[in-house]
Amino acid sequence: MGRLDGKVAVITGATSGIGLRTAEVFVAEGARVVIAGRRAPEGEALAHRLGGNCVFRRTDVTVEEQMQALIALAVEKFGRIDCLFNNAGGPAQTGGIEDLDVERFDAAMATLVRSVMLGMKHAAPQMRQQGSGSIINNGSIAGRLAGFSSSMVYGAAKAAVIHFTKCVAMELGESGIRVNSISPGAIATGIFGKALGLSTDAAEKTASVMREVYKAAQPIPRAGLPDDIAHAAVFLASDESSFINGHDLVVDGAITGGRNWTQQQAGYVALRKAFDQGAG
Repeated sequence: MGRLDGKVAVITGATSGIGLRTAEVFVAEGARVVIAGRRAPEGEALAHRLGGNCVFRRTDVTVEEQMQALIALAVEKFGRIDCLFNNAGGPAQTGGIEDLDVERFDAAMATLVRSVMLGMKHAAPQMRQQGSGSIINNGSIAGRLAGFSSSMVYGAAKAAVIHFTKCVAMELGESGIRVNSISPGAIATGIFGKALGLSTDAAEKTASVMREVYKAAQPIPRAGLPDDIAHAAVFLASDESSFINGHDLVVDGAITGGRNWTQQQAGYVALRKAFDQGAG
């Protein structure tokens, strides 16, 4: 028996990385899933591989009519919607405040924040009618602390997502609908390559590189993986989390916990050595 047996989920940004792996795990746990993304060949291939419990719809998550149609497809195809994972996103412009381009700023906010609003807006009526539902928004540790993204725009957008989640949770919770976010840490996906300007195909091949780069960034001695976020999403989508609402679940191996123990101890030893030299 799967942890999501009988549930219907919509997952955006499902053609790669976290979204793709989440779709695989949701179906394995018994859910019926509608997946969305902009790349039709990849989405259709994934839906075909996952079988009759998965349907793909090409969707631009920044366009209201397309998001409304995506939610409607889940209800039309499977009769209800129990979980919405607003996962779609992407990198944002880097550089200092004086160098930001307004059009690129607006585009990033549309992808990272407007899409979340649209998903919640159009999932809410059906979930209200059912009297239940779980909305999961993809945040980031960059939305909790400055300096965890190469883009201040990305950090600001994710901070908006995290707080927006809490605001909507206070409203929809009264109708039996839970709204939570997941804030990933250093997860080895292609988003880092995309941020550096690589093509989508090239960026998707950089995950193995990121595993090496980030394996010592946090106390847990490995980089985060899409599986880590997918399983967190399963928990929030399942009835196991039925009293969790308005929460930002940080999945980061404690990278935001403070300085790593070994690093702190090395600094302590260096300080003692400096004191000893000064005393002489």
